[in-house]
Amino acid sequence: MFTDCGPKSRGFGFASTAIALVMVAFVAGCANGPDRMTTGSVNRGAASAPLDRMSSAELASAAERLGQAYTRDTTNKEAALRYSTVLQMTGRNEQALAVMRKLAIDHPQDRTVLAEYGKALAANGDLEPALDAVRRAQTPEYPDWRLISAEAAILDQLEQTDEARALYRRAMEMAPTEPSIHSNLGMSYVLEGDLRTAEQHMRRASEMPGADSRVRQNLALVIGLQGRFQEAEAIAQRELSPEQAQANVAYLRSMLSQDNAWSQLEAEDRQTN
Repeated sequence: MFTDCGPKSRGFGFASTAIALVMVAFVAGCANGPDRMTTGSVNRGAASAPLDRMSSAELASAAERLGQAYTRDTTNKEAALRYSTVLQMTGRNEQALAVMRKLAIDHPQDRTVLAEYGKALAANGDLEPALDAVRRAQTPEYPDWRLISAEAAILDQLEQTDEARALYRRAMEMAPTEPSIHSNLGMSYVLEGDLRTAEQHMRRASEMPGADSRVRQNLALVIGLQGRFQEAEAIAQRELSPEQAQANVAYLRSMLSQDNAWSQLEAEDRQTN
């Protein structure tokens, strides 16, 4: 879904793996928002908060339970949205997309459905159709900052950085105290390889009222990507079980050891300091 960030990436080519880590390891061991880019760009409904804190086994059980509710009435909007959410969190993106595609057919004018359909498309790597769905969900005369932030996140993945950040700024003007926007902007800088600027935005997001577990886990990620594993684990342990936090940091260490990425970071930091 993501590509190498080129010369701006501070000499390392693991931005795509870093973003995958947000989805796989630092959100309770499951696939941000954001999201990805799952950082709260579009409201996922009341079920999202407890799902964020579930273990892999608990998520699997929730997927089974929500799947049964969904099959009883596939046109039920709330059931479909919750089922799609947990499918994405367990990495079953194609199945989540199928659920949302059917729901979009059943509710073609529903902004929430179109927005979530766009996010499901993006999670599946279908970025252009995702962008179209999110834009169709937007109402120009009454714009929604959540959709603006979601559109920006997709544009970031399409390497349209300037346009993405202009949208983040617009979203911030509409919702200046919304942590998810700052967290998404931080992920924009992760994609670019500017981890220090990313950390500034992540810290600001995590200190805002209403910051949820995903925002703080993104902060742990960007700190870990800079090699400060102990600090990253301490943050992660406040959101996850000690075992999950340790597993995430171990995965991060392993990822950074690939292609000598961590050694490149150390050498570059020595040159900078």
